[in-house]
Formats: sequence, C-alpha cells, structure tokens
Amino acid sequence: MRDLTIVSNNAGTGDGGLAALLRERRIRKIICSYPRSAGSRWFEQRYREGAVELELVPQGTLSERMRCAGAGLQGFLTIVGTGTELAAGRQQLELDGRTVLLERPLPGDFALIDAGAGDRWGNLTYRKTARNFGPVMATAATITVAQVRAYRELGALDPESIVTPGIFVDRMLVVEHAP
Repeated sequence: MRDLTIVSNNAGTGDGGLAALLRERRIRKIICSYPRSAGSRWFEQRYREGAVELELVPQGTLSERMRCAGAGLQGFLTIVGTGTELAAGRQQLELDGRTVLLERPLPGDFALIDAGAGDRWGNLTYRKTARNFGPVMATAATITVAQVRAYRELGALDPESIVTPGIFVDRMLVVEHAP
C-alpha cells in the first residue's frame, strides 16, 4: 500500500508503526495534532523532503471531526483556530458576532484501534488514554480492526464498562502481552 492518508494524534516515533510506514515512503498525508514529538525523526525527514503532507488539527477538533463522521453529521462550527494559520483555506462564518470555522467530518476506510478487552461479538473496553480516540475512530471507519489485550467470553464484560459496541467492530486480534 502506498499514498496512505493517516489520522493519528501524532506522526509516529521510533522505527515501528507509523514511523516504519514513513521510512518506507508509504504515507502521503498525515492528519494529526502532534507531528513533532521525541523520536519522530522519520516524519521530520519526510516532511523536510516534501514527501509527506501535514494537516495540523487541534486534538479536540480532530476527535470531534471523527465523531461527526461516525454520527452522520456534516460537520460542526468552532472558534478553535480562528485568526490563526489553522484557519487558512477553511470556510469561515459569522455567528452571533463571532467568526467560526466550519470543520468537516473525518471518516476513515480503516480504523486500527487498541482496546483492553473484547468478546466474541466485538464489544470493547479500553484502558486509560486508549479511550480518547478508539471509540470515535471505530464509529467513523468503514472497517474497524481492534487489537485487544484480553479475550472475554460473552457475558463476562460488565455491560456498564463496554465503550464500543460490537456493531462497530469488524475484526478483532487478541494479542497477549501487547505493549
């Protein structure tokens, strides 16, 4: 696969994951909030070369754009980014005397998410920050693949702790001792 558009909160670090895709020149565009973090040398190199395009999006806006895609909404209005370089090329409106930006939904072909536990039907629970983007990504994608750290039998997951219902999960991989 080549010419991928990747949506993530960062642009990859080290040599695995997104960094490996960048190193192999498989990514054309990255939509993220934090492109430069410790160890993001492959992104920085490819960006300087002009080999990868960056769309910088505030983290809350990124999450809300995915949520809109999953909910079937055409977008939302926000004041975040008005009057900055982030507003360049975006549709701006006046609302109640304030300038707002129209942010469009951000659907995906595939969502690759990390979950704490899952059952045979694909119901998922999350650990810590995996809950920030995992649930909205699952609803925004055409196909969702979940990596789970623990497989549970049907009925073993507390219904109150299920965050992503199995209807949004197409494939599940059980990875023991996942990082």
